[in-house]
Amino acid sequence: MPRVLIVDDEALARSNLQWALAERPAWQVCGLAASAAEARVLMVQRPPDVVLLDIQMPRQHGLSFAAELAALPEPPLVIFVTAHDEHALAAFEVHALDYLLKPVDDERLDQALARAEALLLQRQQALQAESLAAFVREQAAPAGSGAPPALSQLVVRSVGELVRVAVADVRWLRSAGNYVELHLADGRQLLHRATLSALEARLAPGDFLRLHRTALVRPGEITRLTVEGDGVYSAHLTDGHTVPVSERHVAAVRALFEPGG
Repeated sequence: MPRVLIVDDEALARSNLQWALAERPAWQVCGLAASAAEARVLMVQRPPDVVLLDIQMPRQHGLSFAAELAALPEPPLVIFVTAHDEHALAAFEVHALDYLLKPVDDERLDQALARAEALLLQRQQALQAESLAAFVREQAAPAGSGAPPALSQLVVRSVGELVRVAVADVRWLRSAGNYVELHLADGRQLLHRATLSALEARLAPGDFLRLHRTALVRPGEITRLTVEGDGVYSAHLTDGHTVPVSERHVAAVRALFEPGG
């Protein structure tokens, strides 16, 4: 039975999560902590498999404590509990980190716990900790230090597991509802729960070209541009796929085929 430690400075929030987990007999609450200091003591007594961690806490911020957890020899999985706005949540998605938005919804809690259970079965705590550490480093960067560094790798939350993907192996990306479809050099296609715009902001400038609101493609993957109709264009890629090109981006694609392009 997986053990869950709840860390939140608000007593009502701790109680609500405890009650919610009591209705899920497959999970065991192994402790309630109002601070990172209390959590450390409880973790020595009963090491948790999963930590439900509030971000906004006095004395020691949740992100600072998360960095400690990520550095442990056997790190627990971390599910953030947050009141952050939608824009801030994009960072969680890019790093394949799970979160619960306050007030916690039962369906969303079940989804997060199901993902955690799958990762525990796959023994992927270390990979989640690696992604967690990268996320915390970015969030802890001083204000005014500029955009976060470009990603060199992605940790993708695939079906029941985390997958490490080098950005250099990504040939193109396509929006697919609440996911981004990653097309890799070896022919694999992975779904990553993130928005295309959030990922685009984290890719090195010039590595990918925006062709459409639904697609980013490495320039070298485009073999030809065709006109399908009045104002309708398509880019043909080396892997045989065809991607739509919107009128606002067609000039940039045409430039690839000009001398020196």
